Amino acid sequence: MDTYNPNKPVDSENWLALDEALRIELVHDFHSGLDLEMAVDALRLHSSIHVIVENQLAMGVDIIPETIAKLTRQGLNRHEAIHAIGAIISADIFDVMKGIAEEFSPKKYRRKLEKLTAKRWLKGQY
Repeated sequence: MDTYNPNKPVDSENWLALDEALRIELVHDFHSGLDLEMAVDALRLHSSIHVIVENQLAMGVDIIPETIAKLTRQGLNRHEAIHAIGAIISADIFDVMKGIAEEFSPKKYRRKLEKLTAKRWLKGQY
């Protein structure tokens, strides 16, 4: 695998066979080509969150594939669906870092994903 496109599913076996740093670099390269106005560090973090979601998809983590399918049925493209899931995981990580939560809760993460809809995401209510 030498390129990444978030609107196309990755081959799970090939994706997981890649070194984590290479996964991040592939996602970074894709986004670099979009002419985004994003600081280098922000783009690196953005790419890392993409990789977290793609890893969860590739590993078949409970509810992640279903959430991508639900969001795309509701009108988001795959890239937007990855962003929606990434926003939830980012918020949960941020809560742990800020001391708002003691630890990451898979149960809370799952509940948030169950409630997530394309409509809520587009309204910023995730």
